[in-house]
Amino acid sequence: MKFAVFAAGGAKAERLVRGEVECLGERPRLQARDPQGRVLMEREFTLTPPEEIRASAVQILMDWLDTHADIGDIRAVGHRVVHGGPDFARPVLIDDATLMRLEDLTPLAPMHQPACLAPVHALRRARPALPQVACFDTAFHRTMPAVAQMLPLPHRYGAKGIRRYGFHGLSYEHIARSLNQPDRDWPGARIVAAHIGNGASLCALHHGVSMDTTMGFSVLDGLVMGTRSGTIDPGVLLYMLNEERLTPTEVEDILYHRAGLLGVSGRSGDMRVLRAHMHDPAVRMALDLAVYRFAQQVGAMVAVLDGVDGIVFTGGIGEHDAAFRRDVCTRLAWLGVALDGAANETHRPLVSTPDSAVQVHVIAADEEASIHRHVLACIAQ
Repeated sequence: MKFAVFAAGGAKAERLVRGEVECLGERPRLQARDPQGRVLMEREFTLTPPEEIRASAVQILMDWLDTHADIGDIRAVGHRVVHGGPDFARPVLIDDATLMRLEDLTPLAPMHQPACLAPVHALRRARPALPQVACFDTAFHRTMPAVAQMLPLPHRYGAKGIRRYGFHGLSYEHIARSLNQPDRDWPGARIVAAHIGNGASLCALHHGVSMDTTMGFSVLDGLVMGTRSGTIDPGVLLYMLNEERLTPTEVEDILYHRAGLLGVSGRSGDMRVLRAHMHDPAVRMALDLAVYRFAQQVGAMVAVLDGVDGIVFTGGIGEHDAAFRRDVCTRLAWLGVALDGAANETHRPLVSTPDSAVQVHVIAADEEASIHRHVLACIAQ
């Protein structure tokens, strides 16, 4: 669970504190740092169920912020909510009715929605008068054409909200705003943005507007991810259910937690671990598959855009793994992509050569900045 504290006023988003709750090892840890990375506060928890960890972390964090002299009063809190369903197309202030509607969306994102809403519940108990704002990962993709949102199923499923939503919207919103800055020399309107981390997706942007994306009804769709399968033949799921007699819960566990890079490599879903074991043929196959699927699905996004002017990498792997960028750009040479090896190895903002037909940029992910803007807009209203 990540968090950041911003100054409420001013035209520029001034980040005062940032941190996270980590649940690695035997004891969960809450850490807060200043903008220079210096540790301001660090607390450990006893190992408890996730919902209790989140509630405890929220309470400790808010109590600490009250005593941190440079912060002042907390005016509002914004939350990244993975799923907004068919009804929420923009950020909203959270009240009782809104929270009930968000909880009703849990079947659309059973692994993520409860975790997103747990801090909301904790804050409502601890600070009932504090305004809270829900910012949706799905909202950015509401601009996709109807045909891109449609699933080829009987009509009654569409009536229930079963369609392609897309995710990572707060990240892509930040990319779109970054590309629209007057100091950025961007050559055209057709961009394939790639948010590549433990979860991964592509987005086809036209003049900063989402036209399509690789994640669909759920965060399982699209690219090969750390522990998630990405696009898979539905017949494989029928085989698991009918031939292996797995329960739906067991299939869900495989698709979310045991597939992807972890499943193919048999070693890890963490790219850093896999890079340290490149001698292992299964690891090499996992990495090759991730690159192959990336290039394959970039082709789909380029077809949606009728061409491409630029590619943007963001997310933990997209920003920090030069080998991944090199490998996928090598497969995309047919587009006219030419990578500057030195720029790529040093993670510069522009990693393509001057004569590349397609510019390749690296932009740091900042979903927190998107949430900050939405919170200010909501409380101003």
